[in-house]
Amino acid sequence: MEKKPQNLKNHTKIDPAFHYFLMPLGLALLIASVYYAVRHPGKPEWTIVVAAVWAFIALFKIRLYALKVQDRVIRLEERLRMEKILPPALNARVYELSEQQFIALRFASDSELPALVEKTLSAKLVPKDIKAAIQSWRPDYWRV
Repeated sequence: MEKKPQNLKNHTKIDPAFHYFLMPLGLALLIASVYYAVRHPGKPEWTIVVAAVWAFIALFKIRLYALKVQDRVIRLEERLRMEKILPPALNARVYELSEQQFIALRFASDSELPALVEKTLSAKLVPKDIKAAIQSWRPDYWRV
């Protein structure tokens, strides 16, 4: 299957199972359990509300943990990539980049990475501005 080229407008990823099934169903379960507990007050009904809140929070946390691990891996990959591409003076400054800046810079091609890193450090670019400045997009099809 051929992948569509990524760019600033289409690089975000939607996970249908999470975004269109788990989250709406979890929210519906939470709302329905609160509604039922208010209409029919009792200990078992409020226990179900607590369980629904627990499940909804757990769902979010599990997703956030996976994204955090992914962000750490991206940061490591980009540091290794930058060691090979950046001149030594600029490479010594990569630790000034924030995690979000590393994540945004991963989309820059090897040829434009040095100039973009320098611009990011000097102008303190935010991820949105970094991505907008990229001319030759390097796709990332592996993200969660």
